[in-house]
Amino acid sequence: MVEEAERAPEQQAEAGEAPRQRKRRYGRRRKVCPICAEQVKQIDYKNNAFLRRFLTDRGRIESRRKLNTCAKHQRALARAIKRARHVALLPFTAEHIRKLGWPAPTPVS
Repeated sequence: MVEEAERAPEQQAEAGEAPRQRKRRYGRRRKVCPICAEQVKQIDYKNNAFLRRFLTDRGRIESRRKLNTCAKHQRALARAIKRARHVALLPFTAEHIRKLGWPAPTPVS
């Protein structure tokens, strides 16, 4: 009886018992930078479809925390988005804000 409790996990698996699943000690696994994962060599300001993935519906650049990008790629991403805005490839604000104006105009009585 004492022998069974003292056996190593490898020996228990050999004896025909199901191996136990180990629990993670520190919680969730850290998310990987999507740009590193796709192995993008250079972030191009002319690639509209790629850059729009990193903007909110209002046209703002998403934070690193939400995007899970590394610092290096977040800086390059911000630089590319700002360049694309400057040459009018991306909007500075969302369409509905441009039409209404912000803050909304107040009626004069």
